[in-house]
Amino acid sequence: MSKLRITWTKSCIGYERDQRGTLEALGLRRLHQKVEREDSPSVRGMLLKIKHLVKVEEIEA
Repeated sequence: MSKLRITWTKSCIGYERDQRGTLEALGLRRLHQKVEREDSPSVRGMLLKIKHLVKVEEIEA
């Protein structure tokens, strides 16, 4: 199964509060932090919500 490397690239100041919650649910705590998550429909849905704040790369596990 493939994985996604998610990098938080833009501050969430000025955006809806639920977008900050989505960042935290993905495990992102600091700007420019990177996390790896399994590629699943639920993670893809969260990424669609915050696509303007993050950079996503697909990596093979």
